Amino acid sequence: MGKTRQFRTAAFLIAPTLIVLAIVIGYPVLRAIFLSFHADKTLDPATGLFTSGGFAGLDHYLYWLTQRCMTPSGKVGTCPPGVLATDFWPALRITLFFTVVTVTLETVLGMSMALVMNRDFKGRGLLRAAVLVPWAIPTAVTAKLWQFLFADRGLINSLLPHPIAWTTDPWAARGAVIIADVWKTTPFMALLILAGLQMIPRDVYEAARVDGAKTWQSFVTITLPLVRPALMVAILFRTLDALRMYDLPVIMISPSANSPTATISQLVVSDLRQNNFNSASALSTLIFLLIFFVAFIMIRFLGADVAGSERGSQRKLWGKDKAAKQEELEKVS
Repeated sequence: MGKTRQFRTAAFLIAPTLIVLAIVIGYPVLRAIFLSFHADKTLDPATGLFTSGGFAGLDHYLYWLTQRCMTPSGKVGTCPPGVLATDFWPALRITLFFTVVTVTLETVLGMSMALVMNRDFKGRGLLRAAVLVPWAIPTAVTAKLWQFLFADRGLINSLLPHPIAWTTDPWAARGAVIIADVWKTTPFMALLILAGLQMIPRDVYEAARVDGAKTWQSFVTITLPLVRPALMVAILFRTLDALRMYDLPVIMISPSANSPTATISQLVVSDLRQNNFNSASALSTLIFLLIFFVAFIMIRFLGADVAGSERGSQRKLWGKDKAAKQEELEKVS
């Protein structure tokens, strides 16, 4: 009876928050999915008014995935060059490329920075505050800052023996975006990893030091296994954020959908500017499915436990202790 009353009280307290989240988050998602199955409004030449396109089924999804367009003859065929749908697969490859490279670099650098900040030394608080400055700067400001640095006559080219066309050369432009993104979001990774490092007891390292373990051995056998939950959560959050990258390449390089740094989020905005709201909803749904799939893989198979598996960890430790005690009893007997 007491548990039932506690459950009702908890449900009553949580219900307002769930309702607000359902309205703020759930409705836009469902509305976008609904619009993705309907054709965009078209101009009726007879009346001069926009009319509803009606139900379109999977036409918008096929438009993006297979570049299927309506030809001037009235037949369905492949979209000609210049149509926005032809930029979908290149933009998807660029988005995945940015995600893999930036998350990898940010994880390595973030781990290094977290290990340094986790030590006891004078001025540690000042260092932690200074490290977080790039992350605190708005992305638009960061993009403009690096745009000035990567300009043809900017600071970076002035330090190089041979100037590089950072904004026009495809691979140089991608490298510039990666450098700017790593500079901005590495502190975020370092902050999350540092929180995991501070949960590791100092006694474990002292015991390893007494046993003769070297620094690298302690890092591999103690630090990495114990910081892995926090590390995977940091990688998960950063990966989901990188998959929807938009403002950094747009401000630094170009807002064009066929630029060498165009991401799939840029295609959504470009489609909206052409008043293709339902087609953009279909692309937004595809991005949502991609992010959901990546999050599911990382949580289900790679151990990114965002909810925290404290009970599971306690059960594993209890099982190990029980097994050790059983071995001791067998030796005594």
